[in-house]
Amino acid sequence: MTVTLTSQNPTRLTTDALVVAVAQQDGAPVVLGADWLPAALCADLTRDARTLAVTGAVDEVRRIPAAGLSARVLVLTGVGPHTAPSAETLRRAAGAATRELGGTASVALALPADDLEQVTAVAEGALLGAYAYTRYREADAATSAPVAALTVVTALAKDKAATAAVARAEVVVAAVHATRDLVNTAPNDLYPAAFADIARTVVKDAGVRGLKVTVLDEKALVAGGYGGIVGVGQGSVRPPRLVKVAYTPTRPRAKVALVGKGITFDSGGISIKPAAGMEAMKSDMAGAAAVLHTVVAAARLGLPVAVTGWLCLAENMPSGSAQRPSDVVTIRGGKTVEVLNTDAEGRLVMADGLVAATEEKPDVVLDIATLTGAQMVALGYRVSAVMGSDDVRAEVVAAAETSGEQFWPMPLPGELRAGLKSKVADLANIGDRFGGMLTAGVFLQEFVGTTPWAHLDIAGPSFNEKAPHGYTPAGGTGVGVRTLLGLIEARAAR
Repeated sequence: MTVTLTSQNPTRLTTDALVVAVAQQDGAPVVLGADWLPAALCADLTRDARTLAVTGAVDEVRRIPAAGLSARVLVLTGVGPHTAPSAETLRRAAGAATRELGGTASVALALPADDLEQVTAVAEGALLGAYAYTRYREADAATSAPVAALTVVTALAKDKAATAAVARAEVVVAAVHATRDLVNTAPNDLYPAAFADIARTVVKDAGVRGLKVTVLDEKALVAGGYGGIVGVGQGSVRPPRLVKVAYTPTRPRAKVALVGKGITFDSGGISIKPAAGMEAMKSDMAGAAAVLHTVVAAARLGLPVAVTGWLCLAENMPSGSAQRPSDVVTIRGGKTVEVLNTDAEGRLVMADGLVAATEEKPDVVLDIATLTGAQMVALGYRVSAVMGSDDVRAEVVAAAETSGEQFWPMPLPGELRAGLKSKVADLANIGDRFGGMLTAGVFLQEFVGTTPWAHLDIAGPSFNEKAPHGYTPAGGTGVGVRTLLGLIEARAAR
């Protein structure tokens, strides 16, 4: 999907839907930056706002007849209190509108877009909201299809920087959508080998020079000493994989490694999860999906940074061959781990991936994982956690703020390491009950050595089991892609 910029008078735009922003002021809705609207239409809106349930509240999208306009319908998208809307407010308002307009062929957005930041936000939000996952649907696939054509009204329509920003947004959002698609795929179709095949196809289709993929199968994993991935995957008839996706540009300015958790389905293994809610465990590979498409997006954008992604893929299942509580596994590099709970499997596969990543001596390593339910207890469903080296953690937070994602900095208390002591191995895979998210981070810290590092826990925000909001759909959200790309771009600009 592409976005067209135009400076044409919105009243003359021939489109199925024309979107304007509505704010709340003194209990009444106020249309922002739309003095071009016909006076009669504005009068009708003011008079009938209560009847039309138009308030300007965030996430509110209303359609009214487009009297006096060339558009077929006028769409009012709420931005909340009447202040200068932030980039993220515009991003969410644009996304809410295009999300609600599924099945519409063409949409033009006449939201505030007077400067480069606003143009970028409106375009990106509109693209993010224009998403639908219809692989397994037939009856309503057409009516729920995303908006086919998007136009943003702005005086910067011919500005080269604006055009470039929109082109970047198209690449970034394509990566987010592809990540969402993977997270939404049924686990009988997305298992480790299938995920590896998809990675091969994605890299091939990208057609970017310097982008390569390498896959280690179960035999290569055993030979390479990847005991964490092997142990987690041994209970499934569908064996594990470790996929390396590497982008190496000419004369890179930095070297970044990304490690993603890719548990294609997490039953909990022998320490089996409760049945209620287990269906959402198809999303336990959201970190690996984000890593795959971040690397490919970095390559498509031609960033002067070498980016290597490690996808740690396994299916955690109970069976006669499954890993048992009290098993001891040897992580790549030789450190041993006593498995006290087979449902704390993500940190085992990530340990292998982190060791592999740091062996190549990157400038920084970032891991992203749906790692702990404790993340949701601490921060809820929309805010992800980041912990690790102080400077890298700050980089992640800064990149998240710029991109519009929410990451909250968390500590790694040294005293939690004592809870990971094992009577028979170098460490155990679980610690005390309280502070579980932080304990998982402390565990991963054991496998990065001196490499600057940050751990991103996206357990809640990666999969939206509640109602859609803003540009966020139900199901896979694609969280993390924009933050990771923002950090890589910031490193490129150093």
